[in-house]
Amino acid sequence: MSYFVYILECSDGSLYTGITTDLTKRLDEHNNKETGAKYTRVRRPVKLIYQESSENRSTASKREYAIKKFTRIKKLELIQKT
Repeated sequence: MSYFVYILECSDGSLYTGITTDLTKRLDEHNNKETGAKYTRVRRPVKLIYQESSENRSTASKREYAIKKFTRIKKLELIQKT
């Protein structure tokens, strides 16, 4: 099963990083359902601005953790490289 690490841009301009196995479903949850992250629920709508695939949950979680530690500038540089 493939996992994806993703970055969302929220309506207030902030960035949110997460992991999922289904990007379409997770984006819908962030925008329309109560199962979306509490952080994004008050910052709707959100849009997907970055994604990368990982082989397994462990690798995806480690990458998510690393990206969450990035500064905003470093996250934007990562996004622009794609």
